[in-house]
Amino acid sequence: MTIHTPTTEAQACAVVKSVIGSATPLSIRGGGTRAGLGRPAQAASTISSAGLTGITLYEPAEMVIAARAGTPLALVEQTLAERGQMLPFEPMDHRALFGGEGEPTIGAIAACNISGPRRINAGAARDSLIGVRLINGRGEMIKSGGRVMKNVTGLDLVKLVSGSHGTLGFLTEVTFRVLPKPAAIATLQWRGLSDAQGVALLSQALGSPFEPMAAAHLTAGLAGDEALTLLRLENFPDSIEYRAGELALLLGEYGVPDRLEGEHSAALWCEIRDAAFFAGTDEAVWRLSLKPTDGPKAAAAIGRMLPGARWFYDWGGGLVWLAAPVDGDAAAVRTALKPLGGHATLVRAPDAVRAAVDVFQPLAEPLMRVTAGIKKSFDPDGIFEPGRMYAGI
Repeated sequence: MTIHTPTTEAQACAVVKSVIGSATPLSIRGGGTRAGLGRPAQAASTISSAGLTGITLYEPAEMVIAARAGTPLALVEQTLAERGQMLPFEPMDHRALFGGEGEPTIGAIAACNISGPRRINAGAARDSLIGVRLINGRGEMIKSGGRVMKNVTGLDLVKLVSGSHGTLGFLTEVTFRVLPKPAAIATLQWRGLSDAQGVALLSQALGSPFEPMAAAHLTAGLAGDEALTLLRLENFPDSIEYRAGELALLLGEYGVPDRLEGEHSAALWCEIRDAAFFAGTDEAVWRLSLKPTDGPKAAAAIGRMLPGARWFYDWGGGLVWLAAPVDGDAAAVRTALKPLGGHATLVRAPDAVRAAVDVFQPLAEPLMRVTAGIKKSFDPDGIFEPGRMYAGI
């Protein structure tokens, strides 16, 4: 397979133009940490952002940062940390889950809308993305958005591109708004609750004025013998002390929580963020998105259909990470979700499985027509990542 590594936008445009009409589609590569995400690549050539690196703009006072797409995420986070700032959405690192050795890039974070536990409070990656530069399927450079959140049309296009997994174009630069890092972090932990009790606790806490920044429930066996229900509090120490006390009173029916701080707390949330409990296994891994109170029902139904399945809850129960035997009936996952109105994404599985099932939730026919039309407008010849998200698109 040919790998193109442009170092300028002009070179990237030339690469795209060179394959127009040649029936040689392109797959897009960032740091190579998410090669197993989506349907298997159906391209004979690759265009890589590895040569497009460097922070192009950082204005701490304006809380905005821009970087070329191939810039390592670690460099962006280090640069922000030096000024007491951070990306608001706590992006997931897929290396543990996929067993990869690449380096996550800021462009891939934007392209795949990668978000972590803070999403329930701070929003997804696309909510912080305010500007992009990308090359469309005609080899044209498109700029949308910018340094400030004013141009509504531009922001709509920015949000459209985020989460498209490279099917609409090749990102060359992205701009994010950032936030100050919290002065302190603490985690409240309840032990031994059932799934239904744990999600009920999380829902009650998130509906309170005491602002948990992350909320998760781990089933027994993932991080110890007991189930763990977790709320993460961030802000100034005095604020955390007050809110922790009020939450303990509000949630008194569930028992007295433990309190985690420092490295133990940070390590646990990293495992939740990266779904690291499922690292190093040959299980198929799914992300289920549904109403939080329906999460335990869906998980129980799937557990009956797929013996041996394991799961945990993030985003207050609205996100269920599920690991199931790879030889199980993949259709059972969506069968269990159908009456609940949720949707499922197959995150990790062998190529043969990902080629045989719908990796992303199937769209209704009207939405599929809209999706195909958007793809056609950006990429009329189907150059970028054909079939990555949906067969035939």
